[in-house]
Amino acid sequence: MHSLGSAGERGSEITGDVEKYLIKGYLPTIGIECHVQLATATKLFSSVDNDARGQEPNAVVSAIDYALPGMLPMLNKEAVRLAARAGKALNSEIAHESRFDRKHYFYPDLPKGYQISQMYQPIIIGGFVELPSGEKIRIHHAHMEEDAAKLTHYSDYSLVDLNRAGTPLLEIVAEPDIHSAAGARAYAEELHLLMTYAGVTLGDLYYGNMRFDVNISVAKPGEKLGIRTETKNLNSFRSVEKAVEYEINRQIAILEDGGAIKQETRGWLDDAQKTVSQRSKENAQDYRYMPDADIPPIILTDAEISELQKDMPILPNEYRAKFAALKVDDSVIRTILRDQNIAKLLAEILDTAGADAAKKIANLFVSTLPAEDEEAGADDDATNLPVAQNLIKLASMLDQNEISSTAGKEIFIAMLGHDDDPRKIAETKNLLQVSDESAISAIVDEVLNSPECAKAVADFRSGEEKVIGFLVGQVMKASKGQANPALAQKLIREKLQ
Repeated sequence: MHSLGSAGERGSEITGDVEKYLIKGYLPTIGIECHVQLATATKLFSSVDNDARGQEPNAVVSAIDYALPGMLPMLNKEAVRLAARAGKALNSEIAHESRFDRKHYFYPDLPKGYQISQMYQPIIIGGFVELPSGEKIRIHHAHMEEDAAKLTHYSDYSLVDLNRAGTPLLEIVAEPDIHSAAGARAYAEELHLLMTYAGVTLGDLYYGNMRFDVNISVAKPGEKLGIRTETKNLNSFRSVEKAVEYEINRQIAILEDGGAIKQETRGWLDDAQKTVSQRSKENAQDYRYMPDADIPPIILTDAEISELQKDMPILPNEYRAKFAALKVDDSVIRTILRDQNIAKLLAEILDTAGADAAKKIANLFVSTLPAEDEEAGADDDATNLPVAQNLIKLASMLDQNEISSTAGKEIFIAMLGHDDDPRKIAETKNLLQVSDESAISAIVDEVLNSPECAKAVADFRSGEEKVIGFLVGQVMKASKGQANPALAQKLIREKLQ
C-alpha cells in the first residue's frame, strides 16, 4: 500500500457528464493501486529464481531473503530497465534520481522486519493510461519495491512461504479518476495489456503477477470526498468490477441509514461476491520510513533512459488505430488484443495483403479462440500460430470461393496445430469447392428435376424468391458440399428463368 494512491486523499478530475456516474445521488470515486511483478530472471535484491510457479514452499529463497546477519541487498539492474519501459508505456517521466526506503512494520512475512520500497523518490512520475473509450486515467507515480512472503492460515496456526519474499514489484498508483465499476475494470484490463505488451510482466493473474488494490469512497456531488475503504489483492478483472460494485452499494446503504464509513482494509470473498472487513486502515504515518543505507540511489541520465526504453514494441492503442481499417466490431479487436502474438501476426497480414484478408483472418481467430480466461498469463499461449503467408493463402482461397466458410474454419483449425499449406489441407480433407460450370450444371439439372424439389421449383417460378436457399442447399448436399454455392445459385436462376 502507498498512501498517495488513495481515493479520498486527493482530488479527482471528472470529465463529461457527472450525472451518468451517480448512484442513488452519490458519486463514487475510485483510485487503483496495481502491484506488477516484473519479469526478471531473479529477485529484486538476490540472485534466486523470480518465478516460483509450481515450486515447493520455501524452495527459492536466499540468505538475503532470510535476512541472515551480514547479508546485503544488491539491486537487480534488469528491474530498473523494466521499470523504465513501464514508464514509457504509461506516458510517464522517469526520475533522474530515485531512492529506496525501509518501510518498517511487524509482520511475519518479511524476516528482516521491514520492506524495501520507494516512499519519497519513486522511479516513475506522472503519466496516464488512455482507455479504448478515449478517457484518460492519470498516474500519480509508480515505485519499485520487494514483495512480502505468503501466509497460509489454519485454525490455530499459520505457515509462511518465503518464495515470494523479495520478488520485484512495480506499484502503479493511479489518481482517483474512476467513477464506476465498469471504468475500474476497463482501467485494469488496459493496464494489463500495457504491461504485458511492453514486456514488463508475464501478466499471469492466477499466480499474482498483477494484483489490484481498489480504494473506494462515495459522496454527494460537490461535497468533500468521502471516507474510503481499500479492497486488496484482487487478481481478476471480474473481481475488480464486482468488488467495486458491491462496495459502492454497501457504502451508500450505510450513509442512507445515517451511519458512517470506517476507513479500513477489506478483502473480497469471490464465492460470496462481497467484501469483508480485515483491519483498520493504516496511513503513511503509521509506518516508520527511513532511507535504506545499503542501496545507493539510482542515477539515470537522459541518454541512459533512452537506452533503457529503446525498441519498445507496438502498444495496444497503436494496434487499435491500425486495425480500424478492418471495420470490425470492437469485440473482435478486444479478442485479438488478448494475445500479443496474434495482434502482431494480424498486423503483418494487414500490411502485406490488405484489410480484406486481415478481416477474414481476424474473424477466424475470434471464432476459434477459447472464451476469455482471466487467470491465464500472457505467456501461456500454447497455440502454434501459422505464418502470415499461409494465412494470406487461406484468405485468398476464401475470397476466390475455392472453399466454403465452413471449410475455411476447418482448415484454419488444422493450421493452428501444424501450420501446413492451406491448399494441401483442403486437398487432403477433400474440401475444395467444385467451380467447373459443366460439372455443377449437371448436378443442378439433377436437383431441379427431382421430385423432392418440384414444389420449390414451382414456388420460385411463381415469385417465391426465398426458396432459392433451399435449392442451393440441395445442390450442396448432392455435391457432398463441394459445389461452389455462388455458381450453383447462378445456374439455378438461369435454368428456372
